[in-house]
Amino acid sequence: MIGAGAAGMMCAATAAARGRRVLLVDHATTLAEKIRISGGGRCNFTNLDTKHEAFLSRNPHFCRAALAAYGPRDFLALVEKHRIRWHEKTLGQLFCDDSSEQIIAMLKAECDAAGVRWRMPATVEKVSRLEGEARFSARLGGQGASVEQARSLVIATGGLSIPKIGATPFGYRIAEQFGLAIVPPKPALVPLAAPPEWREQFADLSGASFETVASVGRAEFREAALLTHRGLSGPAILQVSSYWQQGGGKGPLALDLFPGEDAAAWLASHRRSKAPLASLLGERLPKRFAERWCAAHGWTLPLIETSNREIERIARTLARWEVVPSGTLGYEKAEVTLGGVDTGELSQKTMESRRVPGLYFVGEVVDVTGWLGGYNFQWAWASGRAAGLAA
Repeated sequence: MIGAGAAGMMCAATAAARGRRVLLVDHATTLAEKIRISGGGRCNFTNLDTKHEAFLSRNPHFCRAALAAYGPRDFLALVEKHRIRWHEKTLGQLFCDDSSEQIIAMLKAECDAAGVRWRMPATVEKVSRLEGEARFSARLGGQGASVEQARSLVIATGGLSIPKIGATPFGYRIAEQFGLAIVPPKPALVPLAAPPEWREQFADLSGASFETVASVGRAEFREAALLTHRGLSGPAILQVSSYWQQGGGKGPLALDLFPGEDAAAWLASHRRSKAPLASLLGERLPKRFAERWCAAHGWTLPLIETSNREIERIARTLARWEVVPSGTLGYEKAEVTLGGVDTGELSQKTMESRRVPGLYFVGEVVDVTGWLGGYNFQWAWASGRAAGLAA
């Protein structure tokens, strides 16, 4: 088994608990760094509202079976078994009370208790397919170089997000080596860059945030948006970034600056005001942002001096302010990777390759990408367990 992150350790512990002899290999010197840094160091380890609709994939139904077989309550039971204290934040998000290190220690303890053998750090120099019961051979480099043979090979090496902690395209290369199709990977749950003219207007307001409903197509999320010196970030933006990327990384996203309210009715209630629009909006939005936003649209007059036609335009724009990103901030700032091993190549129940018996792919390396808020960890647990029960 290659990759000792969330999905890899879950898979290894599950398979070893069945009596399988498991060797878990990873190139990193620090175990599960992505778990360690997640959730501000407290690991948003699952989401109680997990459902297949919260995942993007060319086959949006692929994740159903694994998630149904191992859901958030199942992983929570494991967390409580290890007496890890936790709390629920908004929108079903569960976090450790203390540290993400507890989740890492829990998974390692499960692996060790089941008899998993470790090779870490170790490089995988070559993977070959064999004939007979031992279907695969892997030449390992590093200290104690060796050649290992196995009946099953599980790839849990993740995607391309956060390269500074060791992300590589290794899993995609293995898939391609064995003839499996890859959905082109892209950064996901990622801040968006804005064009130069947008940055000229708003870049110096970096740090200002406001609640919004951000939408791309039919996907919409009501959370905070954050202005940065390069564009837009915050939970609402990270969420819609995945859908914007899935749509080809072109066109606008829309921000509702009056989420859950009627902008036209609010404007009508202030129709006789002698105050500039920016002053009125400054009571609802960050003041400097309201001033700059109004100036960018040329709405500088008091509402009492503004025509009805212009009032209608203001109402429409408050409800749907369209921003056209110039791109993303890349894998360095992305939480996860969109795309990966095509789900059409895999069994949805076991994660095994349909054309290469004994070859499995789990976690982020697969073309299944969840929303922000613990969904991607739940996919790691569910897909890792599915493969661990079959490999």
